[in-house]
Amino acid sequence: MAKITYIEHNGTKHEVEVANGLTVMEGARDNNIPGIEADCGGACACSTCHVYVDAAWVEKLPAKDDMEEDMLDFAYEPDPERSRLTCQLKVTDELDGLVVQMPEKQI
Repeated sequence: MAKITYIEHNGTKHEVEVANGLTVMEGARDNNIPGIEADCGGACACSTCHVYVDAAWVEKLPAKDDMEEDMLDFAYEPDPERSRLTCQLKVTDELDGLVVQMPEKQI
């Protein structure tokens, strides 16, 4: 179980516990957190679960694979360093304390 903080574009914070084995996207979906649409259901076939990872966490996460990199090209204002798709971030104890911020909109 990991405590993850989701920050809406307007600054509203949602701190929730997400079970190991789920994705950061599923944690948002299951806790009704606005700002992550997840249109493809986690198949890495869209960019509607795009977030900006807190700078302190960028190097702690697994590297992006080619498919995630390709999908991020379609995200709203992607950041080369901080942008991630939450469907590609599997929750483990090591993610306890992760902070992600949603973009102004998902496309």
